[in-house]
Amino acid sequence: MNRVDNKVAIVTGGGSGIGAATCHLLAEAGASVVVTDINGDSAELTANAILEAGGSAMSLQQDVTSEAGWDIVIDATIKEFSKLNILVNNAGISGAGLPPLEEATLKSWQTVMSVNLDSVFLGTQKAVMAMKEGSGSIINVSSVMGIVGGAGPAYNASKGGVRLLSKSVAVHCGKMGYAIRVNSVHPGYIWTPLVQNLVEFMDEDNMTEEGLREMLTEMHPIGRLGIADDIAKGILFLASDDSSFMTGSELVIDGGYTAV
Repeated sequence: MNRVDNKVAIVTGGGSGIGAATCHLLAEAGASVVVTDINGDSAELTANAILEAGGSAMSLQQDVTSEAGWDIVIDATIKEFSKLNILVNNAGISGAGLPPLEEATLKSWQTVMSVNLDSVFLGTQKAVMAMKEGSGSIINVSSVMGIVGGAGPAYNASKGGVRLLSKSVAVHCGKMGYAIRVNSVHPGYIWTPLVQNLVEFMDEDNMTEEGLREMLTEMHPIGRLGIADDIAKGILFLASDDSSFMTGSELVIDGGYTAV
């Protein structure tokens, strides 16, 4: 079940959180993993941990907003492993601390869009070009905030854009006869550094990390926050042939957040 033996995967934002957990699960399931991150040292730590565990991996520093950077990553992957079968567009920013709608600027809007949406377009386009003579699975990490509102216009719009970009490319690949599946993943609040750091931007006085955790837990009917492996397991499923009849779909892993 959920095996990806002899497949080659690129995971962006692989230095921490959901990205790092995904890299480890893909490697354990048989894939060679290219770990990329804006923080090259973090990417290297993830790749080294995989190698020490007997897996296959390499690391690259990557700014996902750079088209030239994407070309370098794809070319390096093909040079090292001869192919590309899986892309996980995971890198993103929260947009926390940005001004409210009335005070937002075009620059603040574009900052979120460039990382959360433009980069996913670039990665998806480059991956399709690399995969279309063979086969592949592209998994784009969106959010529950790509389905419902409440996180600020730029973040909601960027994550909603990821959802519909994934559907559009899935339809395109099908019409072109490419054996490429494209799906999006929509996590609820996952207890990772990205979420933990939100405490710095809370309006409530004296908000602590534990207080934040309790507040967010109450929003999830399942009674707990997610952990990185909860999402990584869903990504592994979409990367594997066990999800071979899924494309253009959204996999919501949110502890019931969107059911309320």
